[in-house]
Amino acid sequence: MSQLRRRWIDHWDPEDAGFWERTGARVAYRNLWFSILSEHIGFSIWTMWSVLVLFMGPEYGIDAAGKFFLVGVPTLVGSILRVPYALAVARVGGRNWTVFSALLLLIPTILAAVVLEPGTPYWVFILVAAVGGVGGGNFASSMANINAFFPESRKGWALGMNAGGGNVGVPVIQLIGLLVIATAGVSSPRILLGVYIPLIVISAGLAAVSMDNLTPVRSDTGALREAVGDNQTWAMSFLYVGTFGSFIGYSFAFGLVLQNQFGRTPLEAAAVTFIGPLLGSLIRPVGGRLADRLGGARVTFWNFLAMVAATAVIIGASATGSLAVFTIGFVLLFVLTGIGNGSTYKMIPAIFLGQAAAAIAAGADEATARRRARRVSAAVIGIAGAVGALGGLFINLAFRESFLTTHSGATAYWSFLVFYLVCAVVTYVVYLRPVPTDTTAPRAAHLGV
Repeated sequence: MSQLRRRWIDHWDPEDAGFWERTGARVAYRNLWFSILSEHIGFSIWTMWSVLVLFMGPEYGIDAAGKFFLVGVPTLVGSILRVPYALAVARVGGRNWTVFSALLLLIPTILAAVVLEPGTPYWVFILVAAVGGVGGGNFASSMANINAFFPESRKGWALGMNAGGGNVGVPVIQLIGLLVIATAGVSSPRILLGVYIPLIVISAGLAAVSMDNLTPVRSDTGALREAVGDNQTWAMSFLYVGTFGSFIGYSFAFGLVLQNQFGRTPLEAAAVTFIGPLLGSLIRPVGGRLADRLGGARVTFWNFLAMVAATAVIIGASATGSLAVFTIGFVLLFVLTGIGNGSTYKMIPAIFLGQAAAAIAAGADEATARRRARRVSAAVIGIAGAVGALGGLFINLAFRESFLTTHSGATAYWSFLVFYLVCAVVTYVVYLRPVPTDTTAPRAAHLGV
């Protein structure tokens, strides 16, 4: 039997405590660590244009609005790819898709190294940046895959670790970009790209020899159709726009904002840009852990209110021209997006497990109900990831319009504040407001979140 076939696991039941203790935990954690590595590289390639634009000086002939649009393009493509990427896990296996999607990252990396020089037409940069969107799809397939490996009681932490480790790819490529600018100057972007080509090959090779496919996940069909028809899918997708959409959008835009609103040089901007994404990535597992202990809906609600407050700090600092307070406010906002990323993703499997519990209480077969919860929650992870990532595009378009009309980000900041307030209201109304039949029990208790 081939090595490929030996990597298929036919029986997988992480909710069985005996199975989990005997073999499940060891296999699940092994897959988690190598999933994190592959997703980490994917995030770096997805967001590489947020760094490459720092190398693109006046000789490139691209103004601030053009750069905001350029970094928004891979966000759009990456968000669209997340749905088919999430479904690919069930079609071809988590390990197989991880290897393929990792190798696919070589294409945008090599293309960027070829075209990145003054005189290249703007439309070529747009096209190559769009190809870089393939790195954004990796998140959805990775999260859908890891979701199937872990029991409900550990999903918040596992998904937080997986996503947080992947998200760290954003500040890492920004740090490497800072090192290149500081040592070789803004005329050497190809050094940055040269670092990632061997890393991509290594991550694909490690996934090939260390990860597994789950046959039970592959046998599920129709999950996307069921997920699309469930209102919870769209409620969670909307909230994820506010958390992950903000994280990825600010990761792309922060350096450009520092350059264009506060006159920072590429080196000065790069020296600060990585801090927010780094802290936001590292704290994401904390958001998942808090959701495990306190409830995802409760953590998400208060987190959105804190995001409103942090945005108010940014608005005040922008009006007074205080770079220090502005930076502190933005870093705080990054941290809050990380917490919200962890808490919202914990909510997704919990919601559908709650639906399964209700179905079982009504007489449904337990195994069937729990299997549906696993496969539909995996599909929702893909949909929410796709819709949420679109928030990154909206943020960059908001900055583009704001700088075009007012030469600052003030208008964009106010729109973000209002949106976070709406997200807090939606979280309360859908998940925390007491249900009509029992005013003493919040909706979160009935949905398992």
